Amino acid sequence: MDLNIEKVSTFVKEKVAHISAETLGWLAVILIHSATIPSLLAIMAGLTDKMPSADIILLGWAGLTLFFVKAAVQKDMLNLITIGFGFIVQAVLMVLIFFK
Repeated sequence: MDLNIEKVSTFVKEKVAHISAETLGWLAVILIHSATIPSLLAIMAGLTDKMPSADIILLGWAGLTLFFVKAAVQKDMLNLITIGFGFIVQAVLMVLIFFK
């Protein structure tokens, strides 16, 4: 397999350069939100009884809260809606688990 560095460099410059910092930040928020979703769904389905550790959840929520405050200060409606929706979904999943 012949790896041509020039072709790779051209591809990165043409394709990846169009991704903005805002898009990467938005994707980071979605990934942080989705970090605990598989564990919560597995608990709801009865596949496991082991809850994710509290420090992971608290640190994730603290980071998301800071992202939310940053979006509010910048009046960034896309991130406000995305983070707010993520908080609602996670809160609903936790309520369903605890009051099942």
